[in-house]
Amino acid sequence: MAENIEKKQGGGLWENVKVIIQALLLAVVIRTVFFQPFTIPSGSMMPTLLVGDYIFVNKFAYGYSKYSLPFSPDLFEGRIFGSEPKRGDVVVFRFPPNPDIDYIKRLVGLPGDKVQVRDGILYVNGAAVPRVPDGIFRADGQQYGAAGEIPVFRETMDNGVNYDTLDESPDTRGDNTREFIVPEGHYFMMGDNRDNSADSRFDVGFVPAQNLVGRASMIFFSLGNDTSFREIWKWPTNLRYDRIFKSVE
Repeated sequence: MAENIEKKQGGGLWENVKVIIQALLLAVVIRTVFFQPFTIPSGSMMPTLLVGDYIFVNKFAYGYSKYSLPFSPDLFEGRIFGSEPKRGDVVVFRFPPNPDIDYIKRLVGLPGDKVQVRDGILYVNGAAVPRVPDGIFRADGQQYGAAGEIPVFRETMDNGVNYDTLDESPDTRGDNTREFIVPEGHYFMMGDNRDNSADSRFDVGFVPAQNLVGRASMIFFSLGNDTSFREIWKWPTNLRYDRIFKSVE
């Protein structure tokens, strides 16, 4: 009888180990193939994404490149099962000058597009992207580029995608640019916080298709007032309840 009990206990331990291993493998597969969590470290995508937002990125949306895999192994070139992103998508991609760094911006220019900013207005292929005033934005905490009340403008792309942008100042370096012609196999990205974003107008440049990681799909958690995820005791007062499970537009 004692021997049977020991065997059952040993078997139960092994079963628990197998369950843990299977769960870890499943998590790796989901993270590699389907969805990957990211945190928002800067205010360049305000008001769409805020510092302290935790988001899921759909990696299946654009197919897969080496940057879809952990450690970015050189197993293949280009993308497999690829599909074309759309103007207005919020995209996570690898920073072209240093692919070890993840960036998140809004895609405003497809291959062959002509993109320019004149007097703070975005032009795509010579046509101004319509924008209308949409209130005032005030960030919590000390978010980058969020001093005081900032005018909000709602832009609408030619495909019907619309989203809010910030225009803190009418005359910054990014408010008047040269005309950019997007090369084949590349994309033009801009932050929604137009006066406080390092994007394709500046050092980011054109983003190769291979560098796309996925499309931001959902905010699953959000902490305001510069609250660290580890500061659990501050969650009740600093959770942004209205942003949990909110779709990224």
